[in-house]
Amino acid sequence: MNIEMLKNYVNSGQLSVGIEFGSTRIKTVAITPACNTVATGSYEWENQYENGYWTYSMNDVWIGIQQSYNEMAQKIKNLCGTHITNLSSLGISGMMHGYLAFDENDDLLVPFRTWRNNNANEAAELLRNHFNVNIPERWSIAQLYQSALNKEAHVSKVRYMTTLAGYVHWYLTDKKILGIGDASGMFPIDTDQKVLRQDLLERFNTLFQDLGYQQDINDILPEVIVAGEFAGYLTNTGAKLIDPNGQLQSGCPMCAPESDAATGMVATNSVAPKTGNISAGTSIFSMIVLEQPIKNVYPEVDIVTTPDGYDVAMIHANNCTSDINAWIGLFEDVFRVMNVKYDKNELFTKLFESAFNGDEDLGKLLSYGYISGEFITDVKQGYPMFLRHVDSEFNIENFMKTHIYTAFSTLKIGIDLLKEKENIQIDTMLGHGGIFKTEKVAQSFLAAALESPVSVMKTASEGGAWGIAVLARYLVEKQHYTLPGYLNAYAFNNTDQLTLDANEKDIDSFKKYIQRFKSYLQLEQQVDEHA
Repeated sequence: MNIEMLKNYVNSGQLSVGIEFGSTRIKTVAITPACNTVATGSYEWENQYENGYWTYSMNDVWIGIQQSYNEMAQKIKNLCGTHITNLSSLGISGMMHGYLAFDENDDLLVPFRTWRNNNANEAAELLRNHFNVNIPERWSIAQLYQSALNKEAHVSKVRYMTTLAGYVHWYLTDKKILGIGDASGMFPIDTDQKVLRQDLLERFNTLFQDLGYQQDINDILPEVIVAGEFAGYLTNTGAKLIDPNGQLQSGCPMCAPESDAATGMVATNSVAPKTGNISAGTSIFSMIVLEQPIKNVYPEVDIVTTPDGYDVAMIHANNCTSDINAWIGLFEDVFRVMNVKYDKNELFTKLFESAFNGDEDLGKLLSYGYISGEFITDVKQGYPMFLRHVDSEFNIENFMKTHIYTAFSTLKIGIDLLKEKENIQIDTMLGHGGIFKTEKVAQSFLAAALESPVSVMKTASEGGAWGIAVLARYLVEKQHYTLPGYLNAYAFNNTDQLTLDANEKDIDSFKKYIQRFKSYLQLEQQVDEHA
């Protein structure tokens, strides 16, 4: 970008910023009015398994937002010599689902329980039966109801509940608001009215009261709004929480806080009916925008919404790249003990590219990259496992191909079920997330898993942070555009993408691997009995 043009954008406060709290990174992206990225910043963080729950430190939330924003702002300062003081708009995105419950004094009652926890099976099943809507364990309402069933002492004190994005937005604006896409992972949505389903809120109140609790769930859940609606201004306190150096000024409008699933749809231009995307990171999920509601209730299929409130069939697997990252970390250790200098990005690229030379049967290798449990495959507690026959072709090519296949296997099982049971039509399927950074490798294997073409855009590795920045931009420039119309006119009017078709040899290879994957699942399911 022309330096003088960038300087003008900065001085006139025309940049929009998106900040996303992902599972491994907090990322900040600044974009121009044309939705072009000018600078990014990031902060790496990790969840911890404490007292039976996956959680993140709330202190790290604020350290991370400050460091990722500062890195982005410093890059812009280095480029054009000017500090960011005013923004055109700002948006916050975060991991969907989870449990953040607060008392009447706005104090957090229990440590943040993330989407990764599989502790609410009883509550999810009871609510599913009462609502006739699939309620996964990850959903906030299942987490609350399970806490009530467990008679946890904090439940009677709950006065407000939100998601990670909603929490950060609340602290930045003083507004208890949530975007409809994120809200759809807390409680079922009436997509005609674009609100929480009132009939089911009343049913929940009855169930809650039967357990002895007096709160009204209507008061506990945040206000729901859709993309393009005003969600508050950045306050003085909020500006200091993002930029303690004091350069960022308050007053910029903020869009609705959204989920990583919703911003992933934006980042891949997959918000119109018959479009879909797959977001691959620590977890992996597919989002298919529906033309009409599906006919049946499936425990494997969540019904959530786009940021503008249309039904989406979501298939979510808790595990994707974590085990791959752990193995590559081991390879890094080899270089370290041998005193060999290397580039981490090049290491990832070379190892992923080696998978293209793997055998059709993957050398008879098998992996379960389950760091956490999986509902789709009935694995309550994850234990990463790698298995091989004594006559396996155990080499790096087959090893990497096996782990990339495994990253997509649980999702494939869920999507295959939806294909068999419902007549779902998909015109486009796009992938995004870091696993697609190495060109063609994961993309071609995913196409084989889905038995359909898969596209990857140049913004694929930027993912949801760019997506929430675009939603922030839409807030101030929507005019007469629908969200799909805006994305086509502004964000994707000149975007390169690579589309790969699935070939029959790879499709057959993946089918055989899935058969092996299913055949030995009982080993993974039984580990917890002996741990």
